[in-house]
Amino acid sequence: MGKFEKYRIDLKGMKENHAHYDFLLDNAFFAAIDSPELQKGKVTVQVDVKKTAQAFELSFNSQGTVVVLCDRCLDEMDQEISSTDKIFVKFGAEYADEGDNLIIVPEDEGDINVAWIMYEYIALAIPMKHVHAPGKCNKTMSGKLNKYLRTSADDMDEMEPVDDSAEDESNIVSDEENDKPIDPRWSELQKLL
Repeated sequence: MGKFEKYRIDLKGMKENHAHYDFLLDNAFFAAIDSPELQKGKVTVQVDVKKTAQAFELSFNSQGTVVVLCDRCLDEMDQEISSTDKIFVKFGAEYADEGDNLIIVPEDEGDINVAWIMYEYIALAIPMKHVHAPGKCNKTMSGKLNKYLRTSADDMDEMEPVDDSAEDESNIVSDEENDKPIDPRWSELQKLL
């Protein structure tokens, strides 16, 4: 993972109890991550590292714009994102992901690469629904979408009428069945109708 070396934070070599890092994630970063969800963007991520007695607390503040596909017209659109997230890092014998916000890193290495962590926080900050502002969608695609989704009074007139009075064979009840006494439970249910 040599292409992500600049996103490595040295925890073991921290001289102070606090450190600050600024990262600019651009199109090259998103292309290198090679994830189909995000291919382009420009996001600034500030990482504050605080050393405590038990662990290192990493706070991520992400601000910027990513390029996503519009749910309606499938054209690219800019999506503003903003997120604040936090994880804890402890030293241990080997690397382990201990839940949502605790990571164990090997003590002999003493550092953590935050490239994938930053990417995940950015991906989670994208709203579920992303649609262009009114009037900004691809006109051709919007026209085709409206053509196939249109349901108006004119469309209803073109539908075949349904004859409710016609009985099919499954609904015909013989005279013998009519002569049988009706279960009282069914009589009570008929009252509800």
